[in-house]
Amino acid sequence: MNHIKILLVDDEEGFVQTMQKRLAKRNLNTDAAYSGGEALSVLQKAPADVVILDVKMPGLDGIETLREIKKIYPLTEVIMLTGHATVQSAIEGMKLGAFDYLMKPCDLEELVQKVRDAAGKKDAHEQKIIEARARNIALRRGD
Repeated sequence: MNHIKILLVDDEEGFVQTMQKRLAKRNLNTDAAYSGGEALSVLQKAPADVVILDVKMPGLDGIETLREIKKIYPLTEVIMLTGHATVQSAIEGMKLGAFDYLMKPCDLEELVQKVRDAAGKKDAHEQKIIEARARNIALRRGD
């Protein structure tokens, strides 16, 4: 879990660039996308363990982007970022499978901890899938 792949999605370029620098100082590397559509394209080329996703974006908003991410990449964990006006959207995001949500501006240490927790959850799910497949193969062989 040392090398967590993160995708940061927000339509505010300055915010994304600042967050990338701040996360890099904590040895976390991020890819960036500035819209929901771009996020889906980036994920197709470079799957992420954790997506940090702004709720309010023009075009494909955070909720629709979350819905698509969970449909295509069900194990990818998503942390929603929201302003006060979009708390209801963040709650809706949780119902759609978001790992958690944070209010903007968020505390960086809290965000980093949530990223690590989300990556841990993804790793645990992947491990369970591997173990289930191994049991299935053993059962078919009659081991």
